[in-house]
Amino acid sequence: MPGKWEAVIGLEVHARLLTSTKIFCGCSPAFGAPPNTHVCPICLGYPGSLPVLNRKAVELAVRMGLATDCEVHPRSVFARKNYFYPDLPKGYQISQFDRPIATNGRIGDVRIRRIHMEEDAGKLMHHGDGSLVDLNRAGTPLVEIVTEPDLANADDAVAYLTRLRQVLMYTGACDGNMEEGSLRCDANVSVRREGEELGTRTETKNLNSFRYVGRAIEHEIERQIAVLERGGKIDQETRLYDVATGETRVMRSKEEAHDYRYFPDPDLLTLDVEPSQIEEIRRALPELPAPRAARYQRDFGLSVKDAEALVVTKALAEYYEAVAAEAANAKAAANWVRNEVLRVLNEEKVELEEYRVTPSMLARLIKLIDSGAIGGKSAKEIFDDMSQSGEAPETIVERKGLSQISDPSAIREAAERVITANAAQVEQYRGGKQQVFGFLVGQLMKETRGKAKAELANAVLRELLDR
Repeated sequence: MPGKWEAVIGLEVHARLLTSTKIFCGCSPAFGAPPNTHVCPICLGYPGSLPVLNRKAVELAVRMGLATDCEVHPRSVFARKNYFYPDLPKGYQISQFDRPIATNGRIGDVRIRRIHMEEDAGKLMHHGDGSLVDLNRAGTPLVEIVTEPDLANADDAVAYLTRLRQVLMYTGACDGNMEEGSLRCDANVSVRREGEELGTRTETKNLNSFRYVGRAIEHEIERQIAVLERGGKIDQETRLYDVATGETRVMRSKEEAHDYRYFPDPDLLTLDVEPSQIEEIRRALPELPAPRAARYQRDFGLSVKDAEALVVTKALAEYYEAVAAEAANAKAAANWVRNEVLRVLNEEKVELEEYRVTPSMLARLIKLIDSGAIGGKSAKEIFDDMSQSGEAPETIVERKGLSQISDPSAIREAAERVITANAAQVEQYRGGKQQVFGFLVGQLMKETRGKAKAELANAVLRELLDR
């Protein structure tokens, strides 16, 4: 009896490096400029133009290699990838082939085969019977991050991409903006029966959202299994994902490396990076999301779920740590940031950098709660007001009169009024009906307009009732 079908998946991710100029010229790589305005003789491929390598791009590529536990090679080589590129005027792409800048890395359980540098192509826009080309993107610096075929399903692929995007953003190598094309994914998918050799793979190109990556992989797995079960064969080909239909379609037959006729670019020198420079970049790496989350669990006692939620972005992690340090209450800080701060950011669709509540303001709110100056219900009201007005928590407490009553004599006077006004319920309680106590507590909180400190209110009321 044949074994179950299983998928074998590898990903190739193109990440746009965060530099102020293109990889071999001084043109801006900024997104959104009018078509064909960020171009020059070099990125237009004019004969005789002299490419000069962008040092910052190299540093960022090394940074990504180190951040993914790759072996970074002090000597790498740029090659010409010869293929008909209608959106690269030279007619070839400058990339790295047999001697990339980094190899043999890992993110979690997924092995990274290689990271290599290359230039991006331009953008074609098909219009009627013809096509228009915008060459602003041509020459933008990229790294391509290629995994081993270690993924088994769409969920695994999306989880890996999520972690990779975090690392790219933490290191400052890429802004991770998939809508603007800063991060694009090609998914290589094959299927086989358990225990069999690898099947023929297809490559689905230029997926620009995690959702589309997942859907394209799921469709391609189902399509390949259906073809094989009816006796057909899988062709090695490049495919595109159609968002409207949720299906992949053929783009072209899949090329192998020899089809591109790679050879070292004769106009570019070997790329040499001193080992001391690599070590200097290693020392400057920030704390990355995985070890940061582990530290939150170890030092702050947070759950895995809370810790991972708080390191989604470097800005959020730094915000949380600032709140925790000033409030001297890491767990309360985690609860407020994860549940309330993220809720408001999501509802108002604002970035953390634009948020009105600073870490210090939130820390002072937590201190007011911990000191007993305000209660939990008031704290939520104060937080929502802070988010809207940007006022300090102390100012809001004063303006709204939300200070918690913690004077035992004031609570006793209010409790005596409640006992007098609710004689029947008091009699029931003293007769053994303990559940009436909750009602009387509610009346006491109502009498104090919710300001009585809960623990003190309970204790005073029970003392008076039990006399």
